[in-house]
Amino acid sequence: MTSHRNIILKDMAQFGQKGKNGGIWFVLFFAGITLVSGCSFKGDQEPPQKEEPKGLSINWTEPVSRDWAEIKKSGVLRMITSYSSGSYFLHKGIQVGFEYELIRAFASQNDLALEVIIPAQGENPYDLLNSGSGDVIAASYTITEERKAVVNFTRPYNLVDQMVVVSEELGFVPESISQMEGIPISIRRNSSYFPTIKTLQNKGFPISLDLIGDEIDTEAALFQVANGNYMATIADDIFFQASSKYMNGLVKGPIIAERDTIAWAVRKNSPDLENRMNNFLYRHFKFREDGSPKRSAFLNILRKRYFESGRQIADYFSPEERASAYGTISPYDSLIQSVSVEFGIDWVLVTAVAAQESKFDPASQSWAGAIGLMQVLPRFSEISEDSLYIPEVNVREGVRILSEHLRHYEYMDSTNQIAFALATYNSGLGHLADARRLTIDRNDDPSDWDEVSQSLLRLMQRKYYKDARYGFARGIETVRYVNEILNRYNTYLAILALSEEEAGMLRTVFGLKTLN
Repeated sequence: MTSHRNIILKDMAQFGQKGKNGGIWFVLFFAGITLVSGCSFKGDQEPPQKEEPKGLSINWTEPVSRDWAEIKKSGVLRMITSYSSGSYFLHKGIQVGFEYELIRAFASQNDLALEVIIPAQGENPYDLLNSGSGDVIAASYTITEERKAVVNFTRPYNLVDQMVVVSEELGFVPESISQMEGIPISIRRNSSYFPTIKTLQNKGFPISLDLIGDEIDTEAALFQVANGNYMATIADDIFFQASSKYMNGLVKGPIIAERDTIAWAVRKNSPDLENRMNNFLYRHFKFREDGSPKRSAFLNILRKRYFESGRQIADYFSPEERASAYGTISPYDSLIQSVSVEFGIDWVLVTAVAAQESKFDPASQSWAGAIGLMQVLPRFSEISEDSLYIPEVNVREGVRILSEHLRHYEYMDSTNQIAFALATYNSGLGHLADARRLTIDRNDDPSDWDEVSQSLLRLMQRKYYKDARYGFARGIETVRYVNEILNRYNTYLAILALSEEEAGMLRTVFGLKTLN
């Protein structure tokens, strides 16, 4: 199986040298308005008969040994999810999404950096989980018996109803599944909707099933229904509720399954991780004595933000919003690309730094007095303080400083070079020099980031920093800073690689793939 990391590495040089000024919207929205060839069921045309695929196509059946102890030691929790409006996406360059915010709260509570793993085309999330590429699947997964044979599920954090969604072009609103006779329902074999439809067929309901490719996710199928290319599909009620805010032409049909439980999926040999996640989720979602769900204020806020109010999602996915000089991964893609080329530095890395430093707010100022997109300290710059609020000036100065740090460590391998340069950008050369000297005193490699990061943590203890030249260092902040930027960098690369692939396929809509 081809690893998503291999795709990232393969495309790293390409995306480090050139960028795409057009946003994901333009590729995907154009796909919708030009229609997907070969999938139209308008008129009296019968859908093609397709051979029914079997099972979940799992290749990695024996999960690797990686439980809570190994995750805590690494300092990183790896979340397998989809690039979609319901799970995870970039909003003005910032990472957001219902699943992302919920699992980020768990990671933050346990002092873990969060890495987002987006499956590449043809990759299976179960294989990524069991191979150790990720630690948890967080993608609005319905608990099914078929899936429980492969993974363990946490306690639920949501309840959903499965419902039929039909195209407005049909001209009627079906009130029961019996009224769907002769109307093909388009769904994926590996979705949670497939077993429900098969059960109904076995009970004698006259359902015509149209199996579509796994690359056509729930959100994409809804888009095709909205445009009249599919007659009907199945979706969770929360997806219909959110999608109807920015898709026209969807008609709510009958509910075919009620109170499906949504949970995170973990490896079968990760009981400690599962227990900790269960404890976290219990504080946010539980059942009352009458069986009704009781949610925390935090969970209710997330539900309202992403599924109920829908304004953020609707605005984000409108053509007007995406047309407003928005880049693929940030509002400043073009600027960062052009400046990065001048200094011979990877623009995606610079974008990840800007996201960490300022969340792309050119007017931001830190408690320490750092200014602008790249949070440049005026005392370390010859540029006037007022000028540092100008995005182009600030980015150029920030990239200049970062490139100097990269050159300072250019004798290292690329992985360590980037980590040390980022750490220096955050805490300064002095604290890094102290940490490296402390690493030498422990007979470890001062050019190995893993070793030096441990020394940075020690410089928070008096017995170590009292003899250090630059004294106390906020080591935990610097280590987390490096981890979070590197994780975001890898995620940005995955999004760029997949959006490049999608440009030639014209298959999905807003996200690259939902997994539910």
